[in-house]
Amino acid sequence: MKKYLQNSLLRIIIILLGAAIQLFITLFIFRWFADKAAWINGVLQVMSIMIILGIVKNSRHLSFDIIFILLIFFFPIPGTIIYILLGADLLISPTYSRISSATKMASDYYPDDNEMLQQMKKEYPEHQGQFEYISSYSGYPFYKNTDFTYYPLGEKGFPEILKELKKAKKFIFLEYFIIQKGVMWNSILEILEQKAKEGLDVRVMYDDIGSFFLLPESYHKTLEEKGIKCLPFNRVSPILNIIINHRDHRKIMVIDGKVAFSGGINLADEYINITHPYGKWKDNVFKVKGNAVWSFTVMFLTHWNALRPEDPDFTKFRKESNSKKIDGYIAPYGETPLDNENSSQNIYLNILNQAKRYCYIFTPYLIIDNEMLNALILCAKRGVDIRIVTPGIPDKKLVFQITRSFYSQLIEGGVKIIEYTPGFVHSKVFVCDDVIATVGTVNLDYRSLYLHFENGVYLYGSKKIADIRDDLLASMAEGHEISKDEFRLSFLHEFFLSVLRIFAPLM
Repeated sequence: MKKYLQNSLLRIIIILLGAAIQLFITLFIFRWFADKAAWINGVLQVMSIMIILGIVKNSRHLSFDIIFILLIFFFPIPGTIIYILLGADLLISPTYSRISSATKMASDYYPDDNEMLQQMKKEYPEHQGQFEYISSYSGYPFYKNTDFTYYPLGEKGFPEILKELKKAKKFIFLEYFIIQKGVMWNSILEILEQKAKEGLDVRVMYDDIGSFFLLPESYHKTLEEKGIKCLPFNRVSPILNIIINHRDHRKIMVIDGKVAFSGGINLADEYINITHPYGKWKDNVFKVKGNAVWSFTVMFLTHWNALRPEDPDFTKFRKESNSKKIDGYIAPYGETPLDNENSSQNIYLNILNQAKRYCYIFTPYLIIDNEMLNALILCAKRGVDIRIVTPGIPDKKLVFQITRSFYSQLIEGGVKIIEYTPGFVHSKVFVCDDVIATVGTVNLDYRSLYLHFENGVYLYGSKKIADIRDDLLASMAEGHEISKDEFRLSFLHEFFLSVLRIFAPLM
């Protein structure tokens, strides 16, 4: 571990040095020109005003963009330069271009669910808007006769993961934000090595930032030497670019096209409560069997082939299922920051807007914009029993302070907040009226909703949704409901939290 930290420290120094040199050179060039010709300085001042007006006019989430507005307003020239630098990289970044192109091409692999969609709208007209949105605008199809199992803790789902991995015959795909050596990963790796020796197509993709301090810089080469194809997603570079801020926060495991696992857990010991850095780790594993596994397969292959093209035809990985008739519908979906559709947030908002009796929520972080804040409060004011379960023991104290800064407004608006006393909640779950649920990787914070690559599963009409509801109720019973009187803050504390909220999009 000491060696990993030393390697990571060296990488950090190189990255920061490279970024500082790039920024200094850019600022120097602009300042040199400005000193030579006063009109250039004037042009930059006018440009900064125009950029601010453009941000205000075109912003789809002003709460997130406010930090750029303030930066440009108070530091017109450097702020404008930084904004232009980052904006230009959106257009020229090869990573951005490859992922965007791969995502568009992959859309052709998803099945046409129009006939099923019409059936669902006819059967459940009160929720036809959500069905239409997920299928037609987010671009992810619905499936029926697909079984799923919800495991309320990582350690309950982990044995099932090992069991299914051992049964693999053709391929294993893993895409995770964090991988860390320990009991969990070593147990999985042992199986992956054996399967690779047997000739299976074994692939592992992990996020370079997520595992930055947990794995050696060359770990992907170590796996390749074991016969396991490996790809660190979006490796950190000294060159300033906006794409580096977009991380792969997905959790996807696909086995032979027959079984998929997702949920909140990463591949590290704390997620199955072998280690306890923040008390009891409350997370989930979600298992899918049947035709809906295909959507997970396509999502994985989209990212893989964007960065390491090797599959001209995805269909060779497709496995048709002859599952028995199973109630309900399921739509695995992805989230990408590289388009104009905030799919995950809109799915959450639609659930809140359609809720009639109750809506229960798990989220580790509660850092929301005005749109989500108002939707939660309006839902409660309509008489819906809305409860949010947050951690009792935080993993990031500063972020936890921002989470708590929303409590007073929410509680005054009728939303109940329960902190999970035994430890840290890492689950990301919505469940509503016993008929709707979504389980996945999407936190209620800016990074998940706007910046990261994420994934989730939308569930409708299955009796098994009651299992998810019961998990939330059991967790609430272990928690502490926050009262309004607990958060009467001093003026200075309120001011401090208000400042923190401005920088929330960067946390």
